[in-house]
Amino acid sequence: MQWMMAAILICGSNVLTSCVDGNDDNPVIDNLAEKLIGKWMIADIDGEPALTNEKEVITFVSPTKAYISRSRTQSQEMDSDSVRHKPQRPDSIPGEKRGSHSWKNYDEYDVTIEGNTVTLSASGESEFKRSTKYQIKFITASDFECEVTREAPKNGKVPPADREKDGDKKKRGKHQQRYERVTVDFKQEILGKWEGHITSEMGSEFDDGEDHQWEYLADDTFRYYFMDLDGSWFVNPDQTDSDYFVDGYLLCTRWTINSEVEEGEKKNVNREWWEIESIEDGVMKWKALRAREDGTTYIATFTMNKVKEE
Repeated sequence: MQWMMAAILICGSNVLTSCVDGNDDNPVIDNLAEKLIGKWMIADIDGEPALTNEKEVITFVSPTKAYISRSRTQSQEMDSDSVRHKPQRPDSIPGEKRGSHSWKNYDEYDVTIEGNTVTLSASGESEFKRSTKYQIKFITASDFECEVTREAPKNGKVPPADREKDGDKKKRGKHQQRYERVTVDFKQEILGKWEGHITSEMGSEFDDGEDHQWEYLADDTFRYYFMDLDGSWFVNPDQTDSDYFVDGYLLCTRWTINSEVEEGEKKNVNREWWEIESIEDGVMKWKALRAREDGTTYIATFTMNKVKEE
């Protein structure tokens, strides 16, 4: 009887340990907090390459602190088989109905790690404060894969921007996401004035194929230049609220055009997303994975040269 009781206790202990440490399919990852330190960007969502306008960058600076950057425009249409919002295409038809907007520029998040579950919660106090859980499946030096679940606010309230598209009773589903480690950061190298144009047939609804100039300033704003008939460059007087961020090699911009707004109308925020492929010898190259109307994808490219100030 004593041997039997001992066996029961040992078995019970093993069961409890397996509950805490994981199981054979997803064993607890050793030193997960240490392995996460650094910058990561979404590469795949539910087994498909993420479009550039779906990208999110997470920078883990410690086991308890992280920063997130992302810029998204999402349509209000919902897939009947999934609650995932369809990203608004950057080459969308002019006048097409736009949905919710998201802009995070190195926003601070608190991190908690329990086993293989990493939870990110926005720092500070807010009645609409939400958290996101990342159930890590595996992690290597170059990438990690996880199941992502966005939790509802603890008080049950839904932010006003979400009520129209979600409804108070809708819940967000789980998604399989893969992140790749980012080892470069062009935040400082992009500063200054650049001249260039798109080098692919498609990829920017805002570009006319001609050379233009962009000046990226240290205060996270930028200036957009036209050339007049005399060959002199001038800042577009109608463009306002022009800001941008670079996190790793993700470049996100947004701006408004006053001339497009009738009196009393709400300003329409234009957005565009690129990935900086390289900045070398005064040449900057961009690329972006875009979607066509039929859902097929293509790579857009852009090349710019650094303008030497006199």
